[in-house]
Amino acid sequence: MNAGRVTVVGEVLVDLLWRAGERELRAVPGGSPANVAVGLHRLDRPVTLITAWGDDVPGALVREHLDGIGVEVRRAPADSERTMVALAYLDADGGARYDFLADWDPRAIEVPTDTAVLHTGSLAVVVEPGASRVLTLCQERRRAGTRVVADLNVRPAVQPDRDAYRAACERLAGVADVIKASDEDLGWLYPGRTPRDAARELLALGPELVVVTLGPDGGLALTADAEVRAPAPAITVVDTIGAGDTFQAALLDAIARHGAVPREPALLTEVLTRCALAAAINCTRTGANPPTTAELAAAAGVSGR
Repeated sequence: MNAGRVTVVGEVLVDLLWRAGERELRAVPGGSPANVAVGLHRLDRPVTLITAWGDDVPGALVREHLDGIGVEVRRAPADSERTMVALAYLDADGGARYDFLADWDPRAIEVPTDTAVLHTGSLAVVVEPGASRVLTLCQERRRAGTRVVADLNVRPAVQPDRDAYRAACERLAGVADVIKASDEDLGWLYPGRTPRDAARELLALGPELVVVTLGPDGGLALTADAEVRAPAPAITVVDTIGAGDTFQAALLDAIARHGAVPREPALLTEVLTRCALAAAINCTRTGANPPTTAELAAAAGVSGR
């Protein structure tokens, strides 16, 4: 199997988790790109995380976290000395709503030479000045033959102007081989459209594949020639933090493993089913806590494969 490296570019932050009815907040280091990198590492995929943080109190927590997860981390030089912080309001069902103190301003992004797949998304593609620098990186790496994958992971709190946010996502779609979004992401970006129709609009901008996560309904994948769906397993949800990131890690692992963007319907169904299972396992735990290869194999009933 292809052992290609996945390089993840994006923000790292501290989530302040505030559950409904509770007085105390809990500080948990993470952020979507960091969660994706951890997910890839637990799937035994060579991975490098390129990010930036400040020399402040949240930054110390971030550094400690990254030092302990076994992921190769490259700290990019940045214009500011602040670490991003997210306030996550958790409802009784474990759903999360976010507010952000956002800084994303890496000056230089040096990608490992053996990178087969470049992943980005989330706040890194909408918070300036870093967003423009990441877009340029995606353009350059795609021209050089690296597969570029992005998770929109829409957070209106950082850019409430819907038209501006949609324009940023569409620019990204124009330089990516694969775009992933949730049905909620697409519902906010394209109000009044079905997830399928919104995904088709993104597909027309240039990606080979658009994947839509549908929560308890699984996932949907669209190419120019195919459309497939895969169900999600029934579970008891603890919370949904990190579910999309875990799904994305499994998707990136599949692209790196196959050495190409999956397009054939049977393969797409297999990939989506594995991604949905990984996300479901994460949702049975507190916070972003993606499964290992062994845990995922055991849950699929194929332990040792």
